[in-house]
Amino acid sequence: MIVQIMPSDALSAILNAINAVALCSISLQAGGDWGIRFAAPANIKFNVVRHGGCWLLTADQAPVQLEAGDCFVVTNGAFDLASTPDATMVAAQDVFSGSGVAAQLGEGNDFAILGGSVRLDTIDGVVLSDALPRILVIKGDAAAPIAWLLDQLDREWDSGAPGAQLMCNDLLRLAFIHVLRAHLAQRAANDTGWLSGLTDRHIAPVLQAVHAEPERNWTLTELSRLAGQSRSSFAARFKQRVGVAPLDYLTRWRMRLAAGKLRRGVEPVSSIGATLGYRSDSAFGASFHRIYGTSPSRYRKEQKVGSSAIEADSAGH
Repeated sequence: MIVQIMPSDALSAILNAINAVALCSISLQAGGDWGIRFAAPANIKFNVVRHGGCWLLTADQAPVQLEAGDCFVVTNGAFDLASTPDATMVAAQDVFSGSGVAAQLGEGNDFAILGGSVRLDTIDGVVLSDALPRILVIKGDAAAPIAWLLDQLDREWDSGAPGAQLMCNDLLRLAFIHVLRAHLAQRAANDTGWLSGLTDRHIAPVLQAVHAEPERNWTLTELSRLAGQSRSSFAARFKQRVGVAPLDYLTRWRMRLAAGKLRRGVEPVSSIGATLGYRSDSAFGASFHRIYGTSPSRYRKEQKVGSSAIEADSAGH
């Protein structure tokens, strides 16, 4: 028997590191003249138009007409959905107040949408949310490859079958990843950031290698060889596309992984540093201090105190 291990990729590594979890949350049917206003989301909102059409309205962008099969993502800011751009809006919290996750607005079912949230780590989640536009729309033709997946999501949503909720969450997660892929394919050649690097033929293999083995003592020569460029050309291209120098990106990614372990676990500081390629506590501490402005031990203590305060405040309410 031959066992093959799937190679790691940068997007998967980042989504895992920021604890990205998709959760189905709302189902809305509407008809006639209608409008609904959603407050700024606490998490990334991901929505799929299942049939009919509507207008997506925001305060700072032109109205966007949505049709069946279209997907859209909202990373921050309030937004409206409506039958016409000048429709009267009703607050979403009022629409869903008595129905939980499913609601009816207006008369008939000319329009239907399924929606959910992509919950991220409260600190590291900015790695993704800041890399995406505030409003991201993927039209139905770009989402066509996952039409079968969206159909299955439709069937599972109200099926009441064993495991339906978990199935819907997983289907939504797969749809969200496809939307990210579609967004990558549509990005302009001069866009910057790690997302842009994933589609650059020179940068992508470097990001894949760094995220697969962050503990490795990578050198600029090794990374430029992976990129198929000279050291100087690679360093310039990487900084232009990603926004930071190659070895600086590696250090920042290592420290983000370390910070996550410090917040969420009890692994000794020295052990965390060793798993990320540091041969001494002092070297690890110096790198961590350069990025976070404090020592690993103090960072862990401060995060634990902050988390306890938040839990106590939540319990009091």
